[in-house]
Amino acid sequence: MLVACTLVALFAANSSHAASYLAFWHTDITLGFGSFVFHHSLHHVINDGLMAIFFFVIGLEVKRELAHGSLSSWKLASLPIAAAIGGMVVPAAIYLTLQYGQPGMRGWGIPMATDIAFVIGCLALLGPRVPHSLRVLLLSLAIVDDIGAILVIAIGYTSSLDYGYLLLAVLCIVTVQVLSRIGVRSFPPYVIVGAVAWLMLHESGIHATLIGVILGLQTPARAVLLPERFREYLNRKKEDFEDKRWALHRHRIGAVHEVQRLTRELVSPLEYLEITLHPWTAFVIMPLFALANAGVVIELSNLGDSVAIAVVLGLVIGKPLGILLFSWIVVRLGWAKLPDSIGWPILVGGSCLAGIGFTMALFIDGLAFGADGLDTAKTGVLVGSAASGLLGMGLLIWTLPRVQVSE
Repeated sequence: MLVACTLVALFAANSSHAASYLAFWHTDITLGFGSFVFHHSLHHVINDGLMAIFFFVIGLEVKRELAHGSLSSWKLASLPIAAAIGGMVVPAAIYLTLQYGQPGMRGWGIPMATDIAFVIGCLALLGPRVPHSLRVLLLSLAIVDDIGAILVIAIGYTSSLDYGYLLLAVLCIVTVQVLSRIGVRSFPPYVIVGAVAWLMLHESGIHATLIGVILGLQTPARAVLLPERFREYLNRKKEDFEDKRWALHRHRIGAVHEVQRLTRELVSPLEYLEITLHPWTAFVIMPLFALANAGVVIELSNLGDSVAIAVVLGLVIGKPLGILLFSWIVVRLGWAKLPDSIGWPILVGGSCLAGIGFTMALFIDGLAFGADGLDTAKTGVLVGSAASGLLGMGLLIWTLPRVQVSE
């Protein structure tokens, strides 16, 4: 879906209908309530509104890995954390070295993040030859990467603050925590408070998508109802569902709702929301983002621009270099070790794949250079991501064993 939407955006931006296509994303959307008026373009609503849901899912993924997954202990987390830090620091350093003192310097965050959707897609194409541990490592690396990108957005791309609105946003966040503590399990109160928090953060000057991450991290990661308790409940209630007794039941709808509610409580809110929202982010929000942001007018001169070159070098060279260097350091110090099924040659290929920085790179481009971003930076993102994908795939095809690794 992402590849298809990117190709559509590129085709439309370079066709005779380019003006109409680009103008469509600047369609005005206005919502008013009393004296308050929310007036922004469709492009802004996608990038600041719908992408908040995307960031919410990222927050859920981070919370899951911190609570139960590959970031739940230092022994498990040390390698992906080190690799992710190297994969952020080195690309940013290469970009800043080439752009220091120039107008393009604001784009230093563009080559820092990994697009896990494309990376996992590339690994899927290689089939069972790919060790499971490599998938886990790259997923964990990308999640830490996302945390870094969130900090970059919050610190590096916030120009001014309205402390009144910021205080109101904090109060909303505290309210969510209080609702969770007192045991409110219904989703609508959280949706309402979260929407208000998004609006307050938006008006404060901090990028509103960050509220998605914060709310994701606040989502409980444990289920309320234990399976054995639910089994006991079913044993007590099974007579109610016998044919004759059920036909005479006066409150059947209430009984069905009760079973539905208790069934939902068998899984944590985090797991339920992640599974529920993932299809929407993967097949609606991210493709819409690609359609609205990947429309770049292709000009050969853009490839020679210093910003495009800095982005390409950051993604293609800086990303794998940083991952490998910092991974080698923590392994050498004895803080971590490579998984048994992953050698350094395989890690080189995986590190190159991590240079695919599509979604978050285009997102940061818009923050750094205005709502529409900079065409030369977008060109660098597209070229650098494509080159990283092809290079990583080629190296993995060469280094992976011909049969599935036994783990």
